[in-house]
Amino acid sequence: MWHKYLKEYFEASRNLQLEFIRENIELLQRVIDMTIATIENGNKILVAGNGGSAADAQHFVAELVGRFMKDRRGLPAVALTTNTSTLTALANDYGYERVFAHQVESLGKEGDLLYLISTSGNSPNLLEAAQVARKMGIKTAALLGKGGGKLKQLVDIALIVPSNCTPHIQECHVVIYHSIAGAVERYFFGDDN
Repeated sequence: MWHKYLKEYFEASRNLQLEFIRENIELLQRVIDMTIATIENGNKILVAGNGGSAADAQHFVAELVGRFMKDRRGLPAVALTTNTSTLTALANDYGYERVFAHQVESLGKEGDLLYLISTSGNSPNLLEAAQVARKMGIKTAALLGKGGGKLKQLVDIALIVPSNCTPHIQECHVVIYHSIAGAVERYFFGDDN
């Protein structure tokens, strides 16, 4: 009953991922190099997103702090989406638009790297975080979709999935940050599994 739908769904997701890498391999390599340089220089990775992208932020950080493919020491990364007391206090005291910007001000320092994950690129709290990061000398990279929205103009590197389909954008984002985690892990710890 569902065979045709399932086949079409999986093929659409796969084709989008292949289209993304064909169009963005150089940018993805630049993001990987920026991530490696950040860690080599003794700085950290900060990651933020809303909704499903908040889960992606946490997943990406787990791959860096924990393990991706091999047992090894953790890498310095923090998901700005995980502390509900902090998130709700900041939302209550400053407004939801400030929940990430305030954390960037508190936890970030010049030389860090802030990843922002958004299917639309128009979330006010991510836009504010990007602006704060720029003022602080924190590098920025974004995983986006739907043309990149306003955020693409505020970050150093925008990786834009060429789709308007939120689920397929999110699926491609997972492949993107898995590839980043894998490349970073290989750089620091070798490519043997």
